[in-house]
Amino acid sequence: MSRALVERKLTQVAARLKEARAELGVVEEQLAFFADAADDMRLRALVSETPLAGREHHEAQKHADAMGRQRAAVLGSIAELERAQDELLDRLLAEVR
Repeated sequence: MSRALVERKLTQVAARLKEARAELGVVEEQLAFFADAADDMRLRALVSETPLAGREHHEAQKHADAMGRQRAAVLGSIAELERAQDELLDRLLAEVR
């Protein structure tokens, strides 16, 4: 792979990595919100002991769980992009030598 191609791919990976990290920040904020909401609903369900409160807690917990899965997916993407970046940097270093 030519040096110019490696540099171009490295630039693209760095941009995608920056976007993924920004997305992670948003997802973590949303996860915190949904987790807090699920905790509040859980307490309400325990106190009120009504079927409606139980369903509301269940729905809130589903949203929190979905955000947890989204966070894990974004973390996986970041790890994959970091590996790709490391490989490209290794190639670039090998070509410089």
